[in-house]
Amino acid sequence: MAALGWLTPRRRSATARSVLAGEASAEAARKTSQELEELTAAPGTAEPDFPVHGDDQAAAFFDLDNTVMQGAAIFHFGRGLYKRKFFESRDLYRFAWQQAWFRLAGVEDPEHMQDARDSALSIVKGHRVAELMSIGEEIYDEYMAERIWPGTRALAQAHLDAGQKVWLVTAAPVEIATVIARRLGLTGALGTVAESVDGVYTGKLVGEPLHGPAKAEAVRALAAAEGLDLGRCAAYSDSHNDIPMLSLVGHPYAINPDAKLRKHARTLDWRLRDYRTGRKAAKVGIPAAAGVGAVAGGTAAAIALHRRRR
Repeated sequence: MAALGWLTPRRRSATARSVLAGEASAEAARKTSQELEELTAAPGTAEPDFPVHGDDQAAAFFDLDNTVMQGAAIFHFGRGLYKRKFFESRDLYRFAWQQAWFRLAGVEDPEHMQDARDSALSIVKGHRVAELMSIGEEIYDEYMAERIWPGTRALAQAHLDAGQKVWLVTAAPVEIATVIARRLGLTGALGTVAESVDGVYTGKLVGEPLHGPAKAEAVRALAAAEGLDLGRCAAYSDSHNDIPMLSLVGHPYAINPDAKLRKHARTLDWRLRDYRTGRKAAKVGIPAAAGVGAVAGGTAAAIALHRRRR
């Protein structure tokens, strides 16, 4: 402090306070750093190197909507079909509104859901699977590619770099999910299956939409077929509807979580990642992420909610 003797008392006092503040800040920074190091090193709190390189009994399962992609793939696909005159604007508006309502209200009426599925399936009836796959490639470039979350994409790449398989698991049609998986360099996709005969859609589903518990069953079945140890696998999702899938694996992650999943993840000490910012985190996708939770018809909604009027 002697070096400050040439200053006036007032300036000397102000300078001394600045020095003190700087020293205190530096000390706090060092203390915080040490505490973080101790926390990381503490038994039971360290996050091990993950994914484990070369573990061929491990794989990763990623939900699609608002986990890998901002918004709902089915909504973006519907926009693409509308652009190609597959249906009228009033059908697109009705689709978006219904999906937003389900998302906000959290209510799914079984009869309404069945109506939505039947309506949407009617649009693919008679179309060739190859046609929808081709259109899906175009729509990915038009609406989806720029909506991939870089953070989640990096998580998926880490599994790939470790030599593990990475699968999308979504209520969207398996054909669309497969297009997205291929464009991202992933292993493949589990999605809702629409029945086809000789490569032509019949307008029926095979089973039910891949939603909620059905996702968990699909992951379980794939793990058995692939010889995977689910305790060594990871799963990633934004939605509380996917808690059954997340609960199956040894490494569950809540990505951009909704309120219910965030609370559940914190209770169980699951790892969380949020790639949204500010209030966007609370609002993202309300209508664009439409119906990821409700699935408003799985494959159906996937192709946009259209009732063909005869």
